[in-house]
Amino acid sequence: MTTSSHLFEANWYLTSPRTPSFLSRVSPNLGFYAPMIWIVFKAGCNAMRNQYDGEAWAQSSEGIAHALESVGCRIEAAGMEHFRSLEGPCVFIGNHMSTLETFVLPSMIQPWKDVTFVVKESLLKYPFFGPVLGSREPIVVGRSNPREDLVAVLEGGEARLKQGRSVIVFPQSTRSSVFDPAHFNTIGVKLAKRAGVPVIPVALKTDAWGNGNLLKDFGPVDVKKTIHFEFGAPMRIEGTGKAEHQQITEFIIDRLGVWGREIGE
Repeated sequence: MTTSSHLFEANWYLTSPRTPSFLSRVSPNLGFYAPMIWIVFKAGCNAMRNQYDGEAWAQSSEGIAHALESVGCRIEAAGMEHFRSLEGPCVFIGNHMSTLETFVLPSMIQPWKDVTFVVKESLLKYPFFGPVLGSREPIVVGRSNPREDLVAVLEGGEARLKQGRSVIVFPQSTRSSVFDPAHFNTIGVKLAKRAGVPVIPVALKTDAWGNGNLLKDFGPVDVKKTIHFEFGAPMRIEGTGKAEHQQITEFIIDRLGVWGREIGE
């Protein structure tokens, strides 16, 4: 699917050494959020004019990754061969730590697999960012009625997978810097089983983009924290999917342990 050169061209990625600008050294927040807001503004305007496709989404996402690196953030990504060599769509199942993964994952996946997210309805109401997400035909959940959300994910997800579009699912109810397996539900596994497609585990550590006190999505940028992404090997769902769910959970716990992140009890 890729048609041009991309930041995450190889199956692994490591930010090359660079010296941030004076502004970025003095204020990483200003150095990051200024270009980030401009990228989202331009993308939102194009989306509202129906001039925003998958390639444009990947480029916008890559711009966010570049903006993070420009202020001193270090990105490490591995395991991308696991989905790039996979025929057909799949369900990506990962932990959810910050806003960062919603912005950066498309640059890793979209050039090779058409993909969309399961998203909260409230995100579609954000100025400019809402139209960007909406243009990608996401699966929308309200988070007020768990049964309705389950139906929306299973039916909407299956429809998109049958169209050849992969789906990114964060089974936690909310973003958290601590991974608690008890709050990591099986909705992604259920979707993959229903649609008959494989799952790709995704472990991530993205707390370099923190949660804000006034606006949760606009928290401090901590350049001392490395940003990690790792994709696991694909797996087919057998039986109830309990074993596969456990394998996904253990994969995330293992990688977070290696990266020095706390695990909830």
